[in-house]
Order: sequence, then structure tokens, then C-alpha cells
Amino acid sequence: MKLTKEIRIALVAIVGILVMYFGVNFLKGINLFSTNNTYYMTFDDIQGMGASTPIYADGYKVGTVDQLDFDYSGKGPIKVKVDINKDLRIPAGSTAEISKDIMGNLQVSLLLANNPRERIEPGGIIPGMVNSGMMGKAAEMIPVVEKMLPKLDSILTSVNALLADPALAASLHNVETITSNLTVSTRELNTLMAGLNRQVPGMMKKANGVLDNTNRLTSNLASLDVQGTLDRVNATLDGAQKFTEQLNSGKGSLGLLMNDTRLYENLNSTMSHADSLVIDLKAHPKRYVHFSVFGKKDK
Repeated sequence: MKLTKEIRIALVAIVGILVMYFGVNFLKGINLFSTNNTYYMTFDDIQGMGASTPIYADGYKVGTVDQLDFDYSGKGPIKVKVDINKDLRIPAGSTAEISKDIMGNLQVSLLLANNPRERIEPGGIIPGMVNSGMMGKAAEMIPVVEKMLPKLDSILTSVNALLADPALAASLHNVETITSNLTVSTRELNTLMAGLNRQVPGMMKKANGVLDNTNRLTSNLASLDVQGTLDRVNATLDGAQKFTEQLNSGKGSLGLLMNDTRLYENLNSTMSHADSLVIDLKAHPKRYVHFSVFGKKDK
């Protein structure tokens, strides 16, 4: 069969269309000959998700978004058809999460549940939600920032008034003067410390001498027979106590002298007679002492 020019042109056009169709789908990430399992995800807000959006599980790409079905009646969530690798087992209780990175790129993450017994079968529904991420947290902070703006404006006004106050400039000048004084004081203190450092060796020698004397005194004190000295002191005190008891008891010569009144009176009388005798001796010495060359007695 001979192909005419028109038939060849038509075949080339058909092949070109097919190549373009498969090429575009390939660039979108859609594999028309894929044997992946089909699942459905439901979202209240898809955040601008489109076909070929990648799906990740634990950071690994396991599938892509195939088709989106919006419920124009507003009675149900948005249903998203996805193709997921047939080798991935999705446990029952797993969920899907839409997230954006800082550049605004969107992806879907499968949050796999820990359920080794039950699984979501192909064609089943995986509930989804939106993770606002850093941008969402920033949006949540905007109302708080708006409330803070009047206070910040008031604070800035007060700061401007404070900066315009001449007293602040004077205070800064005083601070500069104080800093200069501190610099001088620090320099003088350094000079004083340097002098002390030069004197420290001599002071250490004197301190060592005092310590040596203290050590020798301590050694001498340690060599003393303190217990023997205390024993002798105790013995002396015991003797003094016994002596005192004997005096108080009236025994012995000293005891009798201290306690016997008759002995005191006799001793007093004897002293009186002795005193009279001495007086008479002074008055009449010849009565008691005389010398005679011839042996004649003077009466």
C-alpha cells in the first residue's frame, strides 16, 4: 500500500500530538503507564495545590497528585485523587498534611500511623489538613504586633523626648569625666600593685621568720610535760588543803596557837612581863649587872 503525502503528514501530526501529550504529562510528573495505587485525600483548603504536586512519606517521594475535585455546592471537602507507590503500605489512621517551605513551594506529606494490623486499602480516603508552617505562625503574630504598635509609638515618643533633654547630654558629659577619673585611678592602682609586688618577697621572708619562731614555740610547748606539771600542782594544792584543815582543826603547834585562847593569853602575859623586865633593866641596870674589883657587892 502506497502512502500518499497527505497520509504521511497526518501520521506525523498524530505522532507529534501523542508525543506532546505524553511529554507534557511527564513534565507534570504524571506517568500514564504507572501501576501505582490510587487513593483519595480530603481537604477543606488545598492552599493552591495542583496536579503533579509531590507526595512524601518520611521525606521520601512516594507519589503525586493526579486530579482535584472541587465540590461547588459547598457541602463537602475538596477531594484529591493521588497516585501512590504500590509498595507503600498505608496504616489505618494515617493522615495527609499540606505544607509550604520558605520559598512558597507546596508539598503533601503522609503522616503514617503506627498500626501494623490495619491498613487503608487502595481507593480509600485519607483525611488531610493544612500545616501553616512559619508563614502561618507569622500571620498569627500579626494581630499581636498590631496591638503592640500604639505602645511602641508611645515608647518611641518618650525616648525622643528623653534624647532631646539637655540633662541627658550633661549626664553623658559627667559619665565621660567619671570614666577619665576611673582611668587615672586604675593607673594609680596598677602602680600601687606594682610596688606591692616588689615588696611581697621581703614580706614573705618576714612572714616565714615569724612562722619559724611560731613552729619553734609550738615544738617547745609540745615538749613540755604538761601532765606532770599539772600533777605536781594538784599535789601542792592537796598539801595546802591538808595544812589548812590542820590549822582549822586546832592540831599541832600552829593549830593550837591559832585556836587555843589560853595559849594566846599566856603568851600575851609573858610578853607583858618581858616588856616590864626590859623597862626595869633600862631603869636599874646595876640590879642585874655589876662588876667589883675587890669582890664587894653593891646593895
